[in-house]
Amino acid sequence: MEDWIVRNGLKVVKRDRLRALSVKSDVKGAVQTASHLGAIALTTTGLIVAGPAGPLALVPLLILHGMLINCLYAGQHELSHWTVFKTKGWNDVFGHVFGLATLNPFLTDRWAHFAHHRATQDPLKDSELIGMTPYTTGRYILDLIAVDFWRRRIRSIVRAALGQGLEADYWLEGNQRQIVIWEARGHVALWVLLAAGSVAFQSLAVVEFWIGPLLLTKVFHQLQNTGEHTCMPHTPDIFTNTRTLTGPSPMRWILWNMSYHTAHHAYPGVPFHALPALHQEIVAGLGRPPPTYGYLAAQREIFSRLKKSDAEARIAA
Repeated sequence: MEDWIVRNGLKVVKRDRLRALSVKSDVKGAVQTASHLGAIALTTTGLIVAGPAGPLALVPLLILHGMLINCLYAGQHELSHWTVFKTKGWNDVFGHVFGLATLNPFLTDRWAHFAHHRATQDPLKDSELIGMTPYTTGRYILDLIAVDFWRRRIRSIVRAALGQGLEADYWLEGNQRQIVIWEARGHVALWVLLAAGSVAFQSLAVVEFWIGPLLLTKVFHQLQNTGEHTCMPHTPDIFTNTRTLTGPSPMRWILWNMSYHTAHHAYPGVPFHALPALHQEIVAGLGRPPPTYGYLAAQREIFSRLKKSDAEARIAA
């Protein structure tokens, strides 16, 4: 990835400008983190207060609540790059908290994510593609609505907790494999503890305020996840293998500016708050925008390409 930045990225955004955009800020990181956690606190309070009002009040709040929890992963992703806070340790602290909230062990995800950045869209080395068979339309729908997503996620954590580690984990070094196992065991232990507490206190609070909303609204975050690279070229050029996604400002806020995904992938050391400015620098440097779609337009293109692939597979068979 660093080689790509030197060979290609610095031709588009000059080193001095990139250095200026890469300045991290504890204040900006704290404002974003506090606003996101504060919004979750508000929706939690709203769910408690609106409980007696029935489904008409509860359902919209549950959806918003689940969206906010799921999109903590956008923050976790930035925390894994140590770019949310200038003080490095705060990135790790909140990264672990967000990882517990999103059922996504933080260090495990950080190491896998670095492999994804180093080998984006390489089927043999990209951690997000290894072991994944090419999508059919049906399989993609199951992933988009998060059925396959949660199956893979839970299976991966349980498998690691049983001492089997991760599949195709070539990117792990030294004692990292053991850390992955113990991190997974910590997550499973927390699940067991919460389940036991729920039974002991005869309470469904964990399901109502966390697990239920998290599992059922993942599709919103999947619009970002799947829109970033699905059906993009398997080339090492970040300016062609990664989509930028456009949406209203509340969506950019809840996703920590990850909609500017080409900018993030091209220059991963630039913090979330500087990505809009970095995107403009890329457009100016390239003389054109990188591949840019609205969230629904990206899905339309993905489905169009998958239907074409399905038809070609049927003909070949």
